Amino acid sequence: MTGAPLVGVLALQGDVREHERALVACGVQTCRVRSVEELEVVDALVIPGGESTTMSKLALRWGLMEPLRDRVRAGMPAYGSCAGMIMLADRIEGGRDDQETVGGLDVTVRRNAFGRQVDSFEADLEIPVLGGDPVHAVFIRAPWVESVGEQVQVLGTVSGGPAAGRIVAVRQGSLLATSFHPELTGDHRVHAYFVEMVREQA
Repeated sequence: MTGAPLVGVLALQGDVREHERALVACGVQTCRVRSVEELEVVDALVIPGGESTTMSKLALRWGLMEPLRDRVRAGMPAYGSCAGMIMLADRIEGGRDDQETVGGLDVTVRRNAFGRQVDSFEADLEIPVLGGDPVHAVFIRAPWVESVGEQVQVLGTVSGGPAAGRIVAVRQGSLLATSFHPELTGDHRVHAYFVEMVREQA
């Protein structure tokens, strides 16, 4: 890889533009990924928040699901926020019976774990790998991680309230996922951490 990495944002559905802005602020090039040809040229991929069942159906309809799985299995760095976390999970609780995922993260994720849209909330999280002040996290119909495999590193948990202790940020090798939406807050530390992962992979 020469120059700035090219990080794709899966643009089937969800908050694509906000992730593009955060990635550009971290010094990388971006492109929208809607086809196999676009997927083939990126160095890494962000799977944004949105609606995971819709995203899954569109990936299957447009012939992207298997190519996505192939790239992830081959070691392409990928970051999923909210619905993107569900898309990267190997196992889902509370999803549709026919819902498929890209997989790669050895986790079980509970869909809509924090409740419906009206139960969306914000919280400050301690994520030591990011350093500095707590991360102000926005949760919108968010999942949480029910369980993790041996190779998964837990990066952050909820520290208070009825969801205290719930896992909301994980990493496994070249894969990163958060339950929350860092692209909505102006704090680019999660994206910068992912970009560093991409550069290390190169």
